[in-house]
Amino acid sequence: MTAIRARRHGTAPDRRPPLADSFGRLHAVLPDLRIRIGPPRSGRGWTALAGVLADPVALGDLIAFDTRATLRDHGTEPRPDVAAGFCLHRYLWPAALAFTAPWFLERRVPRIRAERVSVNRSTGGLTVEVDGFACLPGDPEAHRPDARPVADRAALRAELRSALAEHLTPVIAAFRPATRRGSRTLWGMATDDVVGGLWQLGGLLGEEDRAAAELAELFPEPAATGPGRAGPGSAGTDRTAARSPFVGGAGFLTEQGRRTRNRTSCCLFYTVRPEELCAGCPRAQ
Repeated sequence: MTAIRARRHGTAPDRRPPLADSFGRLHAVLPDLRIRIGPPRSGRGWTALAGVLADPVALGDLIAFDTRATLRDHGTEPRPDVAAGFCLHRYLWPAALAFTAPWFLERRVPRIRAERVSVNRSTGGLTVEVDGFACLPGDPEAHRPDARPVADRAALRAELRSALAEHLTPVIAAFRPATRRGSRTLWGMATDDVVGGLWQLGGLLGEEDRAAAELAELFPEPAATGPGRAGPGSAGTDRTAARSPFVGGAGFLTEQGRRTRNRTSCCLFYTVRPEELCAGCPRAQ
């Protein structure tokens, strides 16, 4: 969240960026995640993602953070591909919330290029430079030059899928060799992190039911595949979901009165702690 200078006598207050309130509410319930709006940063623990995406050595340095953290926290050094997967997950989860939190809280969908993001692995913070946002016609900021009103909520969902895919495509491409996993598996991981982050945020805000319902519309359950049938993501009312690279649906279930979800991808944590099984692990299905 951007800093707000103190108001001086006789001057107007600074105008807050359109996404600042959403990022502020996100930080209020998830104190370890702070998203600041501004140009990429470097130094003092910050790493500009542009360099990571362009340089395998820089990517390796970022992954090394997770190797050290896993060894410190669990007493086991992860395989290189597992550490790369942990690193990717720990970017996907907060980065997805930079898009889904404003959508959920204010019906605004930012455009944020991955090359204009910085990460701070020590603090969990992100700095993002926003290239405008989509919104509904009745949004009080719809008149802004960087706003792009869309027709309705279905169109805004399509905009969210598109903005997420645009942001994550170069990230997944950069991590794929190090993770030794295919694109479909990594896009399944992305689906899990988009869903998991907003599901948690909704629960913290006392709006888990709404979050689950809206995620089910964002990622409808895949239709069966076969001759003459559409592919993954084609079910539901949003036709654009079929063209999305995301794999799998939100897939919420109710078991013993509790909402649960089976993940699309495996995080490989079992390779570090074989005796522990993550909630919703697909290996248990």
